Amino acid sequence: MGRHDHDTGCIDPHHHVHDAQAFVRAVERACQARGLRLTPIRARVLRLIAEAGRPVKAYDLLDMVRSGEGAGADAPPTVYRALDFLLANGFIHKLQSVNAFVACHHPDSAQHSVPFLICDRCHGAVELEDADVVAALDERARALGFVPQAQTLEVHGLCAECAGKA
Repeated sequence: MGRHDHDTGCIDPHHHVHDAQAFVRAVERACQARGLRLTPIRARVLRLIAEAGRPVKAYDLLDMVRSGEGAGADAPPTVYRALDFLLANGFIHKLQSVNAFVACHHPDSAQHSVPFLICDRCHGAVELEDADVVAALDERARALGFVPQAQTLEVHGLCAECAGKA
């Protein structure tokens, strides 16, 4: 994969979800192919994350779900269970440094490690499509006798637009 899409898609923080409805449909197809169940609350949380266009925090998702139709008093547990399902199956990513969620632009792949570029001004997040970075970190860790089980790489700074280079 290497520098796949590095020069085109990754300059746009919103490149991975142009159409939230199409994204949800892609996840529905992936669930069918994998024998998973995309319940209405899972689909709703996924749609809210996709529509946000930037990282969204769990408490903001809770507010959105509570303000919507048919939201019950059990919203927090169901939203957190939905997030767990979406994370475990690679449909969304959690940005640890800002404690927020973004849609994955590879909804048909399993859960995977991806470096992110996070703009501290506009709060956009770019999923850096560079398998070499992930592989290099894994390889270096193993060379030191470390057995990696999860990888989070988040680079903070300014996106090209906020830096005035767009």
